[in-house]
Amino acid sequence: SFTKRTDSVVADEATARHFPAGRGNPLNILGPADKLEDIKQIALSIPGVAGAAFYTGIPEGTPGAEMAPPRVVDGIGEVDAVLKYEANSPEAFKVLKSLRASLHSQLGPNVYVGGYTAINYDSQEASTRDRNVIIPIVILVILLILMLLLRSIIAPILLMLSVVASFVATLGACALVFNHVFRFPGADASFPLFAFTFLVALGVDYNIFLMTRVREETLVIGTRAGTLKALIVTGGVITSAGVVLAATFAVLGVLPLIVLAE
Repeated sequence: SFTKRTDSVVADEATARHFPAGRGNPLNILGPADKLEDIKQIALSIPGVAGAAFYTGIPEGTPGAEMAPPRVVDGIGEVDAVLKYEANSPEAFKVLKSLRASLHSQLGPNVYVGGYTAINYDSQEASTRDRNVIIPIVILVILLILMLLLRSIIAPILLMLSVVASFVATLGACALVFNHVFRFPGADASFPLFAFTFLVALGVDYNIFLMTRVREETLVIGTRAGTLKALIVTGGVITSAGVVLAATFAVLGVLPLIVLAE
């Protein structure tokens, strides 16, 4: 989460060197009280799980804490499973998926796995689903708007292709910079969707500024001359707007959070 080595990062790394890497962020498994022992045994059988214990509500280290019974509220108890891997690593996500699949296949759907790893995994899954649904819808809606505005079919398709190409190129450039220049540990799951939203919205805005003027000029002085005049008239405005926008967003790069820097 941080662009700098904060105390919490150093402490996490020290913990991972001497204890199971996921000790500070265990998986929280909730299920019926009469199935807690089964939940614990299933968790321990999953490769990548370093340990599992009942949640008793008594702080660790308190005399007699290890002998206390599980805490049960409204017929629901909890088992905490510690992973061998860092809580937000791909390896931890694989263990989470295996654990959920085993629990649901053996004990039914009323057993839930939460915790830091589960939150991150579910957030990534939700972001992936949103990206796959929202991006095609946005492209289609903008394409229809451009067709109505320009009264054309081919020109809007070419304009959308140019915007999508800039988006793909941006993702590639960002991957190179994030991974090999700044060496960020990962990209935020929502980054592709946010990048698409900004790039397409702004790119289409500038395309509309330019192409509306092109259409107006070509009706009067012809296609080639009209296109050149439109470029001359609108080029400075579009470039200035782009520079101002880039400078504004660049301010986020000085903040110590990876998601904002990205």
